Amino acid sequence: MTQQIDSDGRLRHLLTLDGLPRETLCRLLDRAGQIRDTALGRTQRRNLLDGTTVCTLFFEPSTRTRSSFQIAAQRLGADVLNFDASASSTRKGETARDTLRNLEAMGVRGFVVRHSEDGAVDALAEVAGEGTTLVNAGDGRSAHPTQGLLDALTLRQAKGADFSRLKVLIVGDVKHSRVARSDLHALRTLGTGEIRVCGPQSLLPDDDTLAGCTVGDDFDAMLEGVDAVMMLRLQRERMEEGLVASLDDYHRDYGLTQARLGRAARDAVVLHPGPINRGVEITDEVADGPQSLVLRQVSNGVAIRMAVLETTARLSPEAARF
Repeated sequence: MTQQIDSDGRLRHLLTLDGLPRETLCRLLDRAGQIRDTALGRTQRRNLLDGTTVCTLFFEPSTRTRSSFQIAAQRLGADVLNFDASASSTRKGETARDTLRNLEAMGVRGFVVRHSEDGAVDALAEVAGEGTTLVNAGDGRSAHPTQGLLDALTLRQAKGADFSRLKVLIVGDVKHSRVARSDLHALRTLGTGEIRVCGPQSLLPDDDTLAGCTVGDDFDAMLEGVDAVMMLRLQRERMEEGLVASLDDYHRDYGLTQARLGRAARDAVVLHPGPINRGVEITDEVADGPQSLVLRQVSNGVAIRMAVLETTARLSPEAARF
């Protein structure tokens, strides 16, 4: 994997949270907390990226991730180029590498990349020119580092900085989830006291992804006493692949209802990366209820992505010091 940290110890790319130093991760969380009001438009925008172009290079559709990166870049004063693979030369056979190099030739130096293939963003980072930075906005089932960061920030705001006291439960299709992998990396790095993972056996990975976790398929039992429940989206193609019998069966066994949530700690919080399949992974009562932090996750996404963009860009003395 391309080194994310340069020879001066600064973050050049953000490709994964796996192996990211705890100090770097915590600095990103701290910075996002500091600039959250700016991220939400409550204070005047910063101009750290004035004169810079950030390209959202998306080879997969996205709503929350693309939009929040666009807002984050604009809040920092950058020009934003939105790349739509469906209307680009990639349909004529141009490779992602050639697309990157051509955009670099136009003076673009910041890229936010989403791709369906595992390792695609790493491969682009390998060929990126000097001064170019890449942020992984989700590749295959490998990683979604800014989602992992915003989930960690949301948990920290709700539960405090000492993750060693927490019991966190991740529920659903972990096997195919880049979000779950990045959440696991963040939770481990932050020293979470107990990480539980629950889902049908067909949707749990059989590699070392769950090393150190308490794993089970009994949702009711796994919910007992947890401080946070991180629900995952069930991709409907899992039914077509025969990994899930039916949406009704899945909801019966792994859907989070208000009654089920009562098994968790009284002040437990609920997270979901979206988009939510209401009535499948989670009921309306829970998704819209007082213990849900789903919309806070969305707003924290802008702050986290601002922190990542200004850190990797290093275009001002202030950004370089951070």
